[in-house]
Amino acid sequence: MDLGLSGAAVCIQGGSKGMGRAAAECFAAEGARVAVMARGREALDDTVSRLVELGSPDAVGITVDAADASSIASGFAELAERWGELNSLVCAVGPDVSQLPWNEVSDEQFLDAFTVGALSAVRSARAALPLLRASGWARIVNLAAMSARSQGFGLIEYTAAKAALTSITKNLSLELAADGILANTVSPGTYISDQMVRHITTLPADAGVSADDPTSVMRYISEFFGVRADLGRAGIPSDIAPVICFLASAGNTYTTGANVNVDGGSNFYA
Repeated sequence: MDLGLSGAAVCIQGGSKGMGRAAAECFAAEGARVAVMARGREALDDTVSRLVELGSPDAVGITVDAADASSIASGFAELAERWGELNSLVCAVGPDVSQLPWNEVSDEQFLDAFTVGALSAVRSARAALPLLRASGWARIVNLAAMSARSQGFGLIEYTAAKAALTSITKNLSLELAADGILANTVSPGTYISDQMVRHITTLPADAGVSADDPTSVMRYISEFFGVRADLGRAGIPSDIAPVICFLASAGNTYTTGANVNVDGGSNFYA
């Protein structure tokens, strides 16, 4: 299936690692022009080099702090000068997880989670809107989380921000429909994210959990957090990236306002 991404202008907020980078690589392999936004210059440069190898010679890395409104605005101003249009906006930035009981999560931690996990997508969409409207077709995809529907201990500020993002995106789909701009969320289930890897490193060796073994990760998550997956393993970023690419492509002509689960069957236990 031709997704119509060859030559398309794509921007990924939070595109230098994890899910964002996997999506960026998927777009590059489809021949898109890919801009990745993130804070770390070294990770951006490494990502851009890989995107060029995969088929995106015009790939660019733009330094942006997703928690800062002026930084986001500056990033899209730079993109406007470079391309003047944008077909696909993907927001893959996620807040940190405190792993604290709800009553021990501070106001500051809640506000940080909403700023990074929800407000950054609003600011990005707002800044990108003139570029999206200037293109022949446009899509927005925001990365939510299955945990917003299936709660777990120590995730309250994270899941609240992701639930807000799902609602925000649904509203975007309604308001932008007249412009022909489709907006959706993708909700991964348990997958081996950077945060997951960091958590695994804190576990004792006899826990038998390895970030290189998705089955062991899912076994641990099932035992301690009560979340299961029919496929019996955690996901990896490359499991989810193709779904993002489709929803953000010209090949998606009628899906908007949806929250698409990519969870190995975990949703059956929500």
